[in-house]
Amino acid sequence: MPPAPTKPQDAARIFAALGDPTRLSLLVALRSGGTRSIARLAVNSGMTRQAVAKHLRVLEDAGLVIAERTGRETHFIYQPQALAGARSYLDAISGDWQEALARLRRAGEDG
Repeated sequence: MPPAPTKPQDAARIFAALGDPTRLSLLVALRSGGTRSIARLAVNSGMTRQAVAKHLRVLEDAGLVIAERTGRETHFIYQPQALAGARSYLDAISGDWQEALARLRRAGEDG
């Protein structure tokens, strides 16, 4: 299990990986659990196996999937815990916005 991101660049790598619609759709396909091969993920995707493999490597580099070699095939497994660290950054940003809005509200009420 990869550790949750502790540095901003780790979270940024996850957000960048999720920012691509193709990678996001691959991750959605993997979320049901189990393993999927590149060939299986490429079926009905409109992409070549090479294109799918390229996107999966980005997801793997971000810690969102892990690759397991089985014979001649590589299977990929979704790693939802990788999102926990990135989510903490979103929670912090959200909290900052909530605090800013509360300050603005108080300033408006005092004015």
